[in-house]
Amino acid sequence: MNIPTVGVIMAGGSGERFWPLSRQKRPKQLLRISDDQKSLLEEAVNRLLPLLPPERIIIATNSLLQDPIRFAKTPVPPENVLAEPVRRNTCGCLAFAAAHLLARFEKSSDDLLMAVTTADHSIRDEKAFHRTVKSALAFAENHDALMVIGIQPTRPETGYGYIETAENRQPEAVHEGVPVFKALRFHEKPSPEKAEEYIAQNRFFWNSGMFFWRMSTYMKSMEKTDPRITRSIREMRDTLLTGYNPDSIIASIFERLPNISIDYALMEKADNVYVVQGEFQWDDLGAWDSLARFRSQDAQGNITHGGPILIDCRNVTVYNEPGAERMAVGVIGMENVVVVTSPDGILICPNDRCQDVRRIVDELKKRGASQV
Repeated sequence: MNIPTVGVIMAGGSGERFWPLSRQKRPKQLLRISDDQKSLLEEAVNRLLPLLPPERIIIATNSLLQDPIRFAKTPVPPENVLAEPVRRNTCGCLAFAAAHLLARFEKSSDDLLMAVTTADHSIRDEKAFHRTVKSALAFAENHDALMVIGIQPTRPETGYGYIETAENRQPEAVHEGVPVFKALRFHEKPSPEKAEEYIAQNRFFWNSGMFFWRMSTYMKSMEKTDPRITRSIREMRDTLLTGYNPDSIIASIFERLPNISIDYALMEKADNVYVVQGEFQWDDLGAWDSLARFRSQDAQGNITHGGPILIDCRNVTVYNEPGAERMAVGVIGMENVVVVTSPDGILICPNDRCQDVRRIVDELKKRGASQV
C-alpha cells in the first residue's frame, strides 16, 4: 500500500449470549473462547500486527470497557483505545473512529485507508486472511469502492446476513489470486428455506462485517446516503482539533447520531460496494453453540474446558471456567446440551436454544442482579 493504512477493531459489543462468562465489564471479546491462551481481542490485534504496527491500530469500544481493554494484553497504545460516549451501533462506532482519524491524520486524511475488523470472530489460516485483506486494501486504494469480505457459506446459516452477487459469478478483478465481485444486494438473516436457496444458487456470501475503504470514499458515500452523519463526523473532528474541553461537546454531537448498523446506514444503500472473497475459515462467535465449529471434540462429539467429568454423553459442551481444582463439574447421560459454570453463575441449555441465553440476562437485569 502506498498510502497510510489504519486498522479499526470494533470491540464495543456486550456478548450477552455468552453468559455466565460474559459480563458488562468483561464481554466476550475479553474472554478466552476461541483459544485457551488468548482472548478474542488479543487474537484480533495479533491478526493485524503482520500488516500494521501497533500505533496504527485503533480499538473502538465504550466507556465501560475502555479501561479493561487498555489493561488487556495487547501492544496497542492506550491512547488508541477510543471510548464512544453512548451506544450507537456500528454506524456510530465507525463515525466516531473516522472523526478521530480525520483529526489525527489531518494533512493526509483523504487518502487514508481504513481496515475495519471486529473483536469477536474466529479466523483460521491467518496467511489467507492477510492475503484477503491486502487484496481488499489494494482494490480500495485504486477504486472508489466500499469493500467487504464475503465468506463462502458452508451451511444454511440463519444467523448471518448474506450478500448477493451476479448470476454469472464473474469477478470484477483478481488480486494475488483473490477474486473481487460487485455486490448487488444485502439480505438480512434469512429463514431456513431462504438460506437453503442462497446456498443452492452459489452466488451468495456471508457478510463478515469486515470493511475496507479510503477515507475519502467513505465520506463521499456516506454523504450520499445520510449527510447528517458526515456533518457529525466533521463536527467531532473540528472539536478534537480545537483541543478545548472536547469530551462533552463530542458527546452531545455523538448522541444525535442514529442508532443503526453500518450495513443499514451505508452498505445496503451504496452503489459502489464490492465483495472480496475470504478464503479462510471464519466464524462469527455469536453464542455457545458456535464452539462446536472450531473447538476440538472427543469421539462422542463432546467439547470440554476446565476438566469436567462426562459419562455417557454425546454432543455436549461443558465449559468450566473456574477449573477442576476450584470446581468439580460432572455431567451424566446428556445429549445436545451446553453446560457453563463461572464462580457466580451456571448455564444449562439445549444446543439449539443458545440464542435465547440473552433472555436470561434480560431477566437478571430486571431483578437488579449483580451477575450481569
